Amino acid sequence: MAETATFTVARPVASLGLIPALLVCAAAPAFFVVRLAWLGWVLLAAGMLVAWLLRSRENGGSSANAQPGGHDERTGLATNGRRPSLVRDLSLIAIGMLIVSVIDLKAELDNLSMLRFTLALGGAVAVPYLISRYVYRDRAISFPWRGGGRRWSAFQWTWLVLVLVLGWLILPFYFITSGVYTNWPVVDTPDLIARLFVGVGAVGIWDELFFICTVFALLRRHFPDVQANILQSIVFVSFLWELGYQAWGPLLTIPFALLQGFIFLRTHSLSYVVTVHLLFDAVVFAVLVHAHNPGLLDGIFLV
Repeated sequence: MAETATFTVARPVASLGLIPALLVCAAAPAFFVVRLAWLGWVLLAAGMLVAWLLRSRENGGSSANAQPGGHDERTGLATNGRRPSLVRDLSLIAIGMLIVSVIDLKAELDNLSMLRFTLALGGAVAVPYLISRYVYRDRAISFPWRGGGRRWSAFQWTWLVLVLVLGWLILPFYFITSGVYTNWPVVDTPDLIARLFVGVGAVGIWDELFFICTVFALLRRHFPDVQANILQSIVFVSFLWELGYQAWGPLLTIPFALLQGFIFLRTHSLSYVVTVHLLFDAVVFAVLVHAHNPGLLDGIFLV
């Protein structure tokens, strides 16, 4: 079969499209940090309106640049020579954030709360994916599990070890001295500890599915990687704030969010960024158990 030539659409460093993208991403701190739902709605509406006006200004209202077309499953970039629709892609991000915003993100471990989290977070990934694939028909969202099937390098394995070491050194100090461990429920029975383990791990996997494979991937279709990474980190860090990473937590979550985006750019592997995140979350889980049960894990941590 003859190969078909593909052309990746250029992503300018300076573009007016940054304005609606910033407005949409700024809705995340409105929803999850200051917790003013009306402000989040206003920012999302303003972002979508500006994106639509820019599209209309560029092509006189034509939808030619919004037609479905080629898509690189590995990089997430359009390859058919047409500029992808910023209106459509921002709408997918906005839908995901709106779905998440309908629930209180305070960590709870009862059956109803865990079901609520499952439905809301699951919907925030599934609904944009289904709309992209079956309504917009552009397959802008994908989940490249193995990153082309390449084996992990020696550096990647080394980084996994460093994640554990850095987590062991930093996280106990952060959680315990700041008192933010109280943002998670007391876990003093085997059942609650098991629920915490499942919950922390599940949310960690979801983080990568939504913030990296959805938000970051959609933004990369329009903006250079650095800009897209900064934008996704705004959404990522805001969510983590309401989840419980408060006080001076952003000093940890901002570099973590940026690093996860950078690692995905280098590996194009969902399995690797998920592994990194789960190792980090394994330390989070152990620290929370330690903090709520003094004496149980004192021999493991320095704080």
